[in-house]
Amino acid sequence: MGASPRLSVVIPCLDEEQLVEAAIRSAGGADEIIVVDGGSRDRTCERATAAGALVLSSPRGRGLQLDCGARRASGDWIVFLHADTRLEPGWPAALRGLGPATVGGAFRLVVDSPRWAYRCLELGVSARCRLFRLPYGDQALFVRREAYASTGGFPPFPLMEDVALVRRLHRLGRLELLALRAFTSPRRWERHGLVATSLRNWWILALYAAGCPPERLERLYAGRGVREGS
Repeated sequence: MGASPRLSVVIPCLDEEQLVEAAIRSAGGADEIIVVDGGSRDRTCERATAAGALVLSSPRGRGLQLDCGARRASGDWIVFLHADTRLEPGWPAALRGLGPATVGGAFRLVVDSPRWAYRCLELGVSARCRLFRLPYGDQALFVRREAYASTGGFPPFPLMEDVALVRRLHRLGRLELLALRAFTSPRRWERHGLVATSLRNWWILALYAAGCPPERLERLYAGRGVREGS
């Protein structure tokens, strides 16, 4: 019997001192946890180090930060976990139990809020994943390290880097959507409104599919100049 597959978890961060420790704790069971900081001005790096993560520095931008961490990772599987998201206990065994035909995948999205409207959102995400096999980064994407290298990894996009990687993985093999949950913060929906945020996300995805450059989409994203690194 071969050795158990090694697991690496990569967490991109930008000013996430309030949440990064919980994300790191949820990744317990990984062989290594790498936090990639995009220039935080708070205590993110200090708290990540105290929680046991290896902290790297990278230019700001989620695609750049994720790729920086992936290239440093030594695991057979790499999990990309947002700083405002927590993995359900039992995830290491689920990942190690995947067959050789699976090149990547994601966990089941759960919004960490009791509001019933988020249960509707979760059903919509599940439907999107079943119909289009298109998980997003807030579902904690995972990928075999050799598959990541074969795709060229995350592009240096400020937006849609997760969709770009998933599209590349589809060309290599099977994507597995695990029943285990990734609990994500409701903060972005609460900030701009659940319906408005969902419609905006679909609009951005449609523009990307039509060929709009990610740099332009980033400027359109809620009228903000820079997307968060978490």
